[in-house]
Amino acid sequence: MINSSFLRALTKNFPTGKYYTDPADCWVYGYDNSRRHSLPDAVIFAESHEDIVQAVKLCYEYGIPLTARGRASGTTGGAIPLKGGVVLSLERMQKVISFDPANRIMVVEPGVLNAEVQTLAKTKGFFWPPDPTSSAYCCIGGNLSCNAAGPRSLKYGTTRENTLGLTAVTGTGETIQCGVYTTKGVVGYDLTRLLIGSEGTLGIISQATLKLTPLPQAKRTLRAFYRDIKGAAQAVTQIMSQPVTPCGCEFIDGNAIQMIRQHANADLPENAGSMLMVEVDGSEDSLASDVKLMENAAHHASLIDLAVAQTTEETEKLWAIRKSLSQALRSLSPHKINEDVVVPISNIPALLEYTQELAAQFNITIVNFGHAGNGNIHVNLLIDPFDPIAGPKAKECLNLLFDKVVALHGSLSGEHGVGMEKRDYVAKEIPLPTLKLMQQIKAQFDPKGILNPGKFFPESK
Repeated sequence: MINSSFLRALTKNFPTGKYYTDPADCWVYGYDNSRRHSLPDAVIFAESHEDIVQAVKLCYEYGIPLTARGRASGTTGGAIPLKGGVVLSLERMQKVISFDPANRIMVVEPGVLNAEVQTLAKTKGFFWPPDPTSSAYCCIGGNLSCNAAGPRSLKYGTTRENTLGLTAVTGTGETIQCGVYTTKGVVGYDLTRLLIGSEGTLGIISQATLKLTPLPQAKRTLRAFYRDIKGAAQAVTQIMSQPVTPCGCEFIDGNAIQMIRQHANADLPENAGSMLMVEVDGSEDSLASDVKLMENAAHHASLIDLAVAQTTEETEKLWAIRKSLSQALRSLSPHKINEDVVVPISNIPALLEYTQELAAQFNITIVNFGHAGNGNIHVNLLIDPFDPIAGPKAKECLNLLFDKVVALHGSLSGEHGVGMEKRDYVAKEIPLPTLKLMQQIKAQFDPKGILNPGKFFPESK
C-alpha cells in the first residue's frame, strides 16, 4: 500500500490527468493478456523521459514497487503489478524522435506501436524485422521488454539483433545510455542486449534506436500439407539445411488444422495431420530458384499437397489462416495456456511426439503451432488453469513438458518472456550459480528491488 506521504509527493510532482489513485480507474491497469489481475495502488502516465525519471525517483525514495506497462499484450503476466504499488504506463510516449533512412535507423519512444514503425519505415523502402502477431497493437517498449520476435526472426533476427542502442532509467532514477548509432561497436559491456528481454526488472526504457532493413523486392509463400506431424517436422529439417534461409517457416498440427477448419471456414484437406507455411524473399531474379529449393526440400513421403501462392491475395489468405488460429483457440478455450518453448530443429519431432503423450496422459487437448524454422513451438493446453481441479493437472503437465524441453537442449521461452508464469521453472534451465549472478546484476541496477518485483526469478521458498 502507498502511504499519505507518497500521495502528497505524487500530487506535487504530477499534475491532474497524469496519474490515477481511484481503484476504479486503476483496475484495468492490473491486467495483461495472461488474464491474471492484481490491483495497483496508483497509475502514473509518463509522457517524457523526465516523467519516467521523476516516477522512479519517487518510488525509490518511498520504497514503492514500480511496474512498467506498455499495451499489456504479453501472455506471461510481465505487466501485472503483483506487489501493488505504482504502474508506470508508457502508452502516451508515442513520438518518433528521428527517422534516418540514409543510415537505416529510427529512434522512437517506447509507446510507439510496432505497426506504426513498419508503416513509416515502408515509406522509404525499409522495415523493422520483429513482427509478433500482435504487431497492430503491441508497442516497441513491450517488444524490447520480452525480446519479441515473430515469423521473420528466422532470417532477420529478434529484437536484440535489430536494436542498436537504448536510453533507460535504473531503479534509482539514474539515466543510462548504451549501445551505438552504427552497425558495429565494441566499446564497453553490451548493456543494450542485457536490457532487452529483462522485462523491466533492470530499468525503464525511454528511447530505442532501431536498426531497419531494406524491404525485399519480392516474396513467395508456399504451403504443404502432410499426413502426420513427423513428416512436417522432418521436412523442416530439410528446409533449414538449404543454402537459402526462408524468412518464415510456420508449423500447424492436425488439431490446429481442425480448429481453423471449424472457426475460419477454411477449405483444408480432411486427412491433413500437419501443415507448413514457408516464405522466401529476395530479388526477383533469384526468387524462382529459391522457391524451387524450398519445394524440393518440403517433399516427404507423407506429403499430401504442396502449392505456391501466385498472387498477393493468395498469400494473404494463407497468412490469414495462420493468424486466425490464436483467435479460434481463445474462443474455444478463453483461459488456454500458451507456452512458447524452443528446441533444436532436429528435436522438433521428439517434442511434438511428447506433447501427444502428455495429452493422452492428462486427458488435455494440446494444440501445437509456431515458428518451426527456429524450433519455437507454441504448445497450447486447452484447459482453464484457474479451475480448482484442472489447474493442478495443468501445472503437473507443464512441469513435465519443461523437463522434456530442457532434456532436448531447449529453452522454456523463445519470445513470450518469463514474467510470473514461468518464473518458478527457470531453475530447470539456468544453473543456480548463474541465477545468483543475475540477481546480483539486478541489485546493481535496482538496489531496493522496486522494479517489477515478483517476476523473472523463482520466488524464495
